[in-house]
Amino acid sequence: MKFNNVTAAAKANIYFEGKVVSHKITLPDKTTKTLGLIFAGNYYFGTEQAERMDVTDGSCSVIIDGSKDSNSYRAGQHFDIPANSGFSIKVETGICQYVCSYID
Repeated sequence: MKFNNVTAAAKANIYFEGKVVSHKITLPDKTTKTLGLIFAGNYYFGTEQAERMDVTDGSCSVIIDGSKDSNSYRAGQHFDIPANSGFSIKVETGICQYVCSYID
């Protein structure tokens, strides 16, 4: 993925002692996205807005709140998370890179 004419926040969002790091970008139409890295481990994130997570490199397993099933995703795939919920994400090895889009 490539984004043109964006404003990028220089300060990173850092979670889980630096094992998850993202940067916010604002597109010309004022929508925002975050671009990030998830290092190997297990993490839980809550959501306020609905989100679409596009995996751009690596792989992960995800359990979305309300589901018992774990689904695997790799580069070129995505998953959606409803508003006011959350998800558990596991990266077995290496780094999973992603683009998070916020859905109205």
